[in-house]
Order: sequence, then C-alpha cells, then structure tokens
Amino acid sequence: MKKFNTTGLCIPHKHYMVSTDERVRQIRAMVDEGDYFCINRGRQYGKTTTLFALEGALSDSYNVVRLDFQAISTAGYRTEGSFVVSFCRLLWRKRTKLGMPHGVRDGVSNLLAVDEDRIRLDQLFFLLSDWCEESDKPLVLIIDEVDSATNNQVFLDFLAQLRLQYLEREEDPEAPAFQSVILAGVTDVRHLRARIRDEDQHKVNSPWNISVPFNVEMSFSAKETAQMLADYEADHETGMDVEDIARQIFDYTHGYPFLVSRICQIADEELVGNGFADLATAWTEFGMDEAVRRLLSETNTLFDSLMGKLHNYPELRGKLRALLMRGEQVGYVPDDNEQQQLIMYGFARVEHNKLVVANRVFEMRLYVFFVGESEADPGLRVAAGADRSAFVAEDGGLDVPKIMAHFIRDHNRIHGDAGERFLEEEGRERFLTYLSPIINGTGTYSVEEQTRDQRRMDVVVHWLGRRYVIELKVWRGERYHQRGEQQIRAYLDYFGLRVGYLLSFDFRRTKRPGVERIALGDAVLFEGTV
Repeated sequence: MKKFNTTGLCIPHKHYMVSTDERVRQIRAMVDEGDYFCINRGRQYGKTTTLFALEGALSDSYNVVRLDFQAISTAGYRTEGSFVVSFCRLLWRKRTKLGMPHGVRDGVSNLLAVDEDRIRLDQLFFLLSDWCEESDKPLVLIIDEVDSATNNQVFLDFLAQLRLQYLEREEDPEAPAFQSVILAGVTDVRHLRARIRDEDQHKVNSPWNISVPFNVEMSFSAKETAQMLADYEADHETGMDVEDIARQIFDYTHGYPFLVSRICQIADEELVGNGFADLATAWTEFGMDEAVRRLLSETNTLFDSLMGKLHNYPELRGKLRALLMRGEQVGYVPDDNEQQQLIMYGFARVEHNKLVVANRVFEMRLYVFFVGESEADPGLRVAAGADRSAFVAEDGGLDVPKIMAHFIRDHNRIHGDAGERFLEEEGRERFLTYLSPIINGTGTYSVEEQTRDQRRMDVVVHWLGRRYVIELKVWRGERYHQRGEQQIRAYLDYFGLRVGYLLSFDFRRTKRPGVERIALGDAVLFEGTV
C-alpha cells in the first residue's frame, strides 16, 4: 500500500502525492518555446520530483540529459579540467540511457582519458555542440542541485558558455544548441555571481541573463491536497472530511510541499496509539493540530537548513525578528537583496506587495526560536516554568486567566518600573517568553498575521484540541480599547468560541493591574492589564 513520502523522490505508484501533471504541462510549454530558465525554490519543495516527471513527459519529443550536480565534489570545481572531467563522468554513467551518438560517446571517453590539467572548458562545449547537431531529437539539458556549484568561478564560466551557445542559436537557427536548459536549486544564479565577482562587477553582464522568469506555482493548493487525501481516503476509509482537512493543512503550510506531506505522514503513521484510538480520530481537526505540534518539536532536514541560514546570515535573522516580534510592516522591494534572499531560501513570500513569512508553521517555529534565544528576561521564563502545573484546569484545559494574572504579578515584580518604550517594543515578547514554557511539549501557539503590528497581536494557543484566543495590545485610549473588544469578539465568532482573553500593556499611572471578567453579549472576555 502507498505511503506519504518526505525523503527523496516521490513516485506515483509508491506514494500518496499531489499530481504533477499541470506543473509539467506548463514547464513543457516553456521547453517547447526554447526557453532557458531556473527553477529556484526552497529546500524540499518538490523540485526533483517535478523534474523526474518532466523528463518522462519530454521523452516523446526530446532527448533529455538530466544531471545532478550533487555528484560533483568540491575538487571537481577546482579547475576547468577537473570540472570537465566530472561533467563527463556524469554523462558516462548515463551513456546507454542517453543514447549518445558514437562520435559523442568516443569524445566523452577521450576526455576522461586525458590528464585534466590539459583540458579546457571549450573542449566540452565543442562536444556538446556536436551532440546537439547529431541528435535525432532536440536535446534538453536539466541540471538539478546547482547549489553544489556555489562559490565556484568555473561554474559561472560554464554558464557563460551555455549563454554563448544560446545567443548563437538566436542569431542562426541552424546553429547547434540545446533546445532548453533548466537549472534547479535553491540558490539563484545571480546570488552565485554576487559571491564570486568583485562588488563593482557582480551586477553586470550576468552569465545567465538569458533566463526567462519561471512563474509556475510549485506550492500545493488546498484543492490539490484534497485530491491527494481523497486517494488516501479511498484506501483507508477514515471518514475524514477531505476538503476541510485539506483547508486546515493549507492554513498551516500555505502549500509548502514538504510540510504538507510531513503533516499527513505524521497523521498516518504516528498518532494512532499516541492519544488517538484510530485513523478516524487522527484525521480530524484535533489530529492535524497534534501533527503540527509534533512537526514543530522535531528535528528534520528542512528545519536544519532554515536554522542554519539564520546562523550564517544574521542580517536575515534580524529582518525576520523585526517582521515577527516587532510587527513591522515590510513593503516588498524587488531590489532589496535581503528580501530576495528570504524569498529564495523559502522563509518569506510576497502578499499584497508586502513581505510576509512563508507559512504559519515557519512562523510558529521562528517564534519559538526567537523567544528561546532571547536572554533579555530569564526571570519571567523561570517563573513561568516553576508554576507550569498550576495553569492546567480541572478539565485538562488551560487556565488562561490564571496565566495572565501570574504574568502580571511576575512582570510587575521584575519590571515594575517599565515605561511606555518598554511596553511598546518588548511587552508582547515578554508575554510570549512567559507563555512558551507553560505550553511547551503539550501545545503550540500561532499569531494571526493580519493583527501582527506595533499596536496589536492576536495569539492563538492550540492545546489538546482546544483553541484560546488572546489579544495583546498597547493601551491607546478608551475608544481604541473598545474597538479592540469588538475585534476579539469577531475572532471568537470566527473560531466558534464563547470565551476570549485580552491583555493590555498600559503605561498610565492610573491603571489598575489585574484580571477582570467582562460580558460581551453572550460571550465572556477576561481582560488583564499590565
């Protein structure tokens, strides 16, 4: 029986997967046009699976040369000769499948027999041109994992030769050249050049300025995820509401392929016997929340890659921290290098011409990371951890009014003289610092994106199948305060809840710290004042 797969290539007869047909159709249209282009997406975004399907779809009309540059070691980029030898080894491994003309095969064999110090890059391209000329069908070159070429001048020279071949074809349609060249990886070739060239050179005469934009949507829509779940449901008959579960998964992942598959994999393989009686109970809203909690608690290759980037590029970490913790609204600027890197590595996307974190799972993971790395307030973290058991109600839920009351008490004890600047810039981070050790291991929290600004933030706590909406805001006057109460009432209606929570950071000397219970029609609001 098929399984969900999150490692390596997804194969239709072995794995539950979203159909690649529409993506392949769109990419094939670009190949038919003779385009050269890059497929740049974050780690584990389904690039290799799509290229595998594309290779099969193109085979009727083209001879496809699909190579993986992961197979070229660092030494393979040392000189032109070492690169040519490494490239020829990749070709030689696939010589039978590729159907090389005899002359090309002999040429590859000869290059492998020559001392690499005597080989130049143009010798490889004379051979590739012969292949393009002699092939019975147009040649398409696909190179996966081009990130392996990062920081190597010889790879840029390789791209320059491809570019020259392309330009010659444009001038003379009879000139031998690849029908299409596709480079796939995380890193945009422009960033490769930026790391190698001197500052006054790296933005001009790019060796890959012939590349056309790649606008094919690689993320999974809720509809596509529902189709995958329908395939699963036909085998397992769990009784799940396929469309509703697909929508919930999309709300968490925004269609990031690895995250979609991993949530499904956890629900299928890990929940039964661990708080869930069977698959029918696992494939519910509660089950998806628990799958996300487990996902956020694990170490995996995707999270390792993302966190590694934050350690290596502190400027990116600073921009993400400002975006999440400070609530800064960041307009999208196409020429901003840091924004382009955040998008390239998969941290962010553009929505309504603003830069936003790519999906809710990344947000939740990043909040935990930023709160955890903060050394500004160990006292609050220790105080919360010491009282953790006291915050669980008799029915197993969270006693949020008690959490707010203890936070106000401990905050005023530790930071009783905090002024307006502190409350505006750090108050909400203090509460998240306090909340994290209380729910850690049992629950998670997320922040509603549309409320994350410098004045207001709605935190949604997920705890054992229950949700608690806590609005955090800075006091801005009675009228603004009343509007905040109306907003949280709207959120309660959205989530189908009758109890809400409001925590105000109030710097007035006349404030009355504490928690009080307020009726909002048929709903109840617990309002705390710091």
